[in-house]
Amino acid sequence: MSENVPADDVSTDDDPTRVAIACQGGGSHTAFTCGVLRTILEEWDDENYDLVGVSGTSGGAFNALAMWYGLLTGDAEKASGILGGIWDDMAVDGPQDRWLNSWATGISRMESAGFAIPSVSPSQIPMPELGKQRIRTILERYIDFEEIPALCRREAPELVVGTVNVNEGIFETFRNEEVTVEAVLASAAVPNLFEAVKIHGHYHWDGLFSQNPPVGDLMHQPPGQKPEELWVIQVNPQRFEGEPTTSEVIADRRNELSGNISLNQELGFIERVNDWVETGKLPADEFQHTEIRRIEMGKRFHCSTKVDRDPAFLDELRDLGEQRAHEFLDG
Repeated sequence: MSENVPADDVSTDDDPTRVAIACQGGGSHTAFTCGVLRTILEEWDDENYDLVGVSGTSGGAFNALAMWYGLLTGDAEKASGILGGIWDDMAVDGPQDRWLNSWATGISRMESAGFAIPSVSPSQIPMPELGKQRIRTILERYIDFEEIPALCRREAPELVVGTVNVNEGIFETFRNEEVTVEAVLASAAVPNLFEAVKIHGHYHWDGLFSQNPPVGDLMHQPPGQKPEELWVIQVNPQRFEGEPTTSEVIADRRNELSGNISLNQELGFIERVNDWVETGKLPADEFQHTEIRRIEMGKRFHCSTKVDRDPAFLDELRDLGEQRAHEFLDG
């Protein structure tokens, strides 16, 4: 993918459209994003598009990092291979892992149905630490994190990972050379599943509480590098028909909303800036219109499946992602 447009250049109709991609988090459901990104990589045309940034939260951060790293150390084919490899390795492997997966999804479903499940801190049982180490091993199998600072040259797309700083009570993003394996693990540290991850003396939790996915950081660029289009890969359904009445449906919808509200706030601000630019309230030489385009899953799954790593389920999600990406690109 081509280099970013320098800040002092003036875009013309012949220049490729600058695109940033934001990947929403949502546990196993972000296997959908893997399918979307692999299709985008397959169909990408440098003459029409220029990737200027990619961001992600939780599982979305895995995907964003895999795409970014693969492109900067190789090409679209390598990036696609890393995406596929990570999700192949995340899938359940072996009888013991399959039992643990069934246990986790079963507990999650019972909780959402209103059953009283004894609460246990992740620090009191060994499984969360084993799970975190497994994710670390998989990520480091495909990503050389020590190489990231050198890859963050001027023409490299922005890389942004979202977390929550537990101690300060703020959203915190890690950008470019700040992205370490700890930052990515922190972005996926769901409080009831994993212990908080300590970074620079502060503890961090899953970015689902925060910018999901980070959008504002992708927009904070010089005029000649700001994205002209923002592609949001959204795994949580935006709309719901009728009234949630059962415990399970209420829990499902609360989970979906928790992942969408901060995103909608950030997108709403971009839309307001677009209006101000178009009405002349902001100078056109400093601000520009950014078109927001969503790639939505468009299918509702029970929230308990966000911890389901069954290979057949992950394949279903990836296939759905490929389908939605083709519809998006052909639209």
